[in-house]
Amino acid sequence: MINNPIIKDARQRMDKTIEAFRIEITKIRTGKATTALLDGIRVDYYGTPSPLNQVGSVSVLDVHTISITPWDKTMVPVIDKAILSADLGLNPISDGTNIKVPIPPLTEERRKELVKLVKKFGEESKVALRNVRRDANDHLKKMEKEKKLTEDELKEAEKETQKLTDEHIGKIDELIKHKEKEIMEV
Repeated sequence: MINNPIIKDARQRMDKTIEAFRIEITKIRTGKATTALLDGIRVDYYGTPSPLNQVGSVSVLDVHTISITPWDKTMVPVIDKAILSADLGLNPISDGTNIKVPIPPLTEERRKELVKLVKKFGEESKVALRNVRRDANDHLKKMEKEKKLTEDELKEAEKETQKLTDEHIGKIDELIKHKEKEIMEV
């Protein structure tokens, strides 16, 4: 039954949901410096909004500092402004050629807020997974009505879809637990 195209499609859609969730939570700041924190920032590069990593070299200097070396030195103030306006709570320091972004330690209250945010994103991803399951089951029932599936095949396919959903929800829970541990680590 695993060869059913509807179940294959559901698996692909669920995998994409997991990947989207993983990308979303990498943007959430822990107490440590990571270049992923700046991934969503776009800078005006001669009239074109460009990702930060396409206008300069972004690297981690140490656990609490990100370094940005623009390829074009005239971009320093533009990058500086883009980081400030991204509302990430980061204050870049530039020396005219390079920009250093110190990552301030998180307060206990802020850590708890971030954990809530991760859980909220996790819940939204679980809802998306359940929507994929519902969609797949609707397609399977339609196939049964059109006599393309027997009643037994329908039940088997629904079980397979449920197993797939449970598996992916487990992955979301694992990612939430890991990120929560990362955030709460002082």
